Amino acid sequence: MLLCEVNVLCHSSETTLNKHISVQYEAFKQEEEEKLKDQRQEISPDVYFIKQTIGNACGTIGLIHAVANNQQHLEFDGDSALKTFLDKTTKMTPKERAAFLEKDESIRVTHESSAQEGQTEAPSLDDKVNLHFIAFVNVGGQLYELDGRKPFPIIHSKTSEDTFLEDAVEVCKVFMARDPQEVRFTIIALSKDSD
Repeated sequence: MLLCEVNVLCHSSETTLNKHISVQYEAFKQEEEEKLKDQRQEISPDVYFIKQTIGNACGTIGLIHAVANNQQHLEFDGDSALKTFLDKTTKMTPKERAAFLEKDESIRVTHESSAQEGQTEAPSLDDKVNLHFIAFVNVGGQLYELDGRKPFPIIHSKTSEDTFLEDAVEVCKVFMARDPQEVRFTIIALSKDSD
């Protein structure tokens, strides 16, 4: 499996969306949460969801969401810190997973080393940043938005392995339309390696 940038908003796996956290985004987030509290979505018990309690760790949380909800398609190294974390937290609540993550030294080390590999200087966990990553996953034929800053997963629509990317892109387009002056959106897909 590999992470690759999606360069066009059309056609083909799991998507992580980097969103600029604008005033419009925060206002919509609050409005959406209030509306969804009253609607009572049927969240599948198969959805792996973790709350984000660590600052500037949304990329790691997004990756955990994408990987955890696609384990059946992945092969892990025997000593994988992520696989160990997922195995230990599978029966926990989202808040318990977050508390476990806060203390997990191997994930912290992996997070820090991965953050340092980027082309730009990684912000510290305490820096104030206005970008945020979320993940979209297909669990049981439903398109879920997983955002560790929100209280629960959000179901957007039905989906399938064949239509997942198209379905996720449609949701991304709605997000982008909320703040048309903002150009800082990035879509990254977790996909099968072509080898």
